[in-house]
Amino acid sequence: MTDAIQIGLALGLPLLGAVGIGLARRNPNLRETVTLATAFALALAVWSLVPAVQAGLRPELVIAELLPGVQLAFRVEPLGMLFAGLASLLWIFNSIYSIGYMRGNHEAHQTRFYACFAIALSATMGIAFAGNLLTLFLCYEALTLSTYLLVAHKGDPNAVKAARVYLGILLCTSIGFFLPALIWTWQLTGTLDFVPGGLYGEDIPSLTLGLLFVLFVFGTGKAALMPVHRWLPAAMVAPTPVSALLHAVAVVKSGVFVIIKLVVYVFGADNLPAIGTELVIYVAAFTTIAASIVALQQTNLKRLLAYSTVGQLAFIVLAVCALAPLAAPGAALHLVSHAFGKITLFFAAGAIYTASKKTELSQLAGIGYRMPLTMAAFSIGALSMIGMPPTAGFISKWYVLSGALQADNLVVPVTIMASGLLNAAYFLPILYSAWIRRPDEQDQHGEAPWPILIAITATALMTLAFFVYNRPAHGLEVQLFGS
Repeated sequence: MTDAIQIGLALGLPLLGAVGIGLARRNPNLRETVTLATAFALALAVWSLVPAVQAGLRPELVIAELLPGVQLAFRVEPLGMLFAGLASLLWIFNSIYSIGYMRGNHEAHQTRFYACFAIALSATMGIAFAGNLLTLFLCYEALTLSTYLLVAHKGDPNAVKAARVYLGILLCTSIGFFLPALIWTWQLTGTLDFVPGGLYGEDIPSLTLGLLFVLFVFGTGKAALMPVHRWLPAAMVAPTPVSALLHAVAVVKSGVFVIIKLVVYVFGADNLPAIGTELVIYVAAFTTIAASIVALQQTNLKRLLAYSTVGQLAFIVLAVCALAPLAAPGAALHLVSHAFGKITLFFAAGAIYTASKKTELSQLAGIGYRMPLTMAAFSIGALSMIGMPPTAGFISKWYVLSGALQADNLVVPVTIMASGLLNAAYFLPILYSAWIRRPDEQDQHGEAPWPILIAITATALMTLAFFVYNRPAHGLEVQLFGS
């Protein structure tokens, strides 16, 4: 099987799965079998590309020429391989989790849910493997449109309103900022291809580059930098598997992935414009701290996790813009560690809701006694967000902080250390309440359905395993950053 065919399978299998899900709509067992089979097949297709990338090859697939000299093309490089491998792996466990959650809560429109999920994963693979800026933009928009229906899934006024905020902010930022920057880049360089070290020539003024950098960063609304972050907390009205997709598998990860890719392949990590980079660093630092402070004030568990994600995303953007040798590789590794930890946290929140219908922090006293497996997984995810060993978050935050201490800008290390303390301030009280306080005697519920527990256990174990074994991710990161 050629590499081009493997790329085509990675892009096409989820779309075929969506068709199969639609055809199996009258048979829930068959529909969910198709979902799981598609998830496993996608992971196999994606991970079969790893040996070629590790060997230094860059598999390509060209579909059509969209504009003179600009193709609809896909090319697998280390950063895209890291993102695609992560998303395809976690989709398996999100699918298992979804079966338990959707059935346990008797959700309506389950066929549409699974089909849109599959389409979203196809768009995610397109973003990961995009060979140029135009292909990236088209797949980015496809992801926004496919996940809009997932955010609006419940169909009540709150869901519809939240979905409009979601769609409005993401489309306005990408069309209003990203697209003009893309067109401007084409006019300046005559190409939209990703080039290691950057594609801008030395003759382009630094002020122009700074403006382009700011347009691209704020045009990537899925990275949720303030003030274009409101779509993310609003989207928490969606079912928990959607929240997990948004926060760990596809949407927000595509945002920070795009920014890292812009730094490496459009501007060049050694040639970032000082003016634009400084502005983004200060905005990211403000977002990291402000989002953590807002999280401290939340009383709803999912909204707390949402603002936690806003802060963690800004943390990644801050790291990749720090212009220090270890910080950028740390940002790429944090993309992985945050995914493992945050999907575990959202899985646990959904398990609590499914088993007990509890959503508020005040209701979680003693819940560790009723749901020990779920809260053990939640504890692992929370410790990873804080950055404590032996969790995945410690590895990536070690890299980021080590790099930040090398940076000339003191704002970067101070923000990173303050972020860790604030993460501890809003997660540790939850753990104390869950494990130390006694449960309500009238509270007799147990754990969530077994598919949910399988998924939670798996992602929690991955969060621990990444602390011990992170060589594959680190190997791709070394190819990308050379450190």
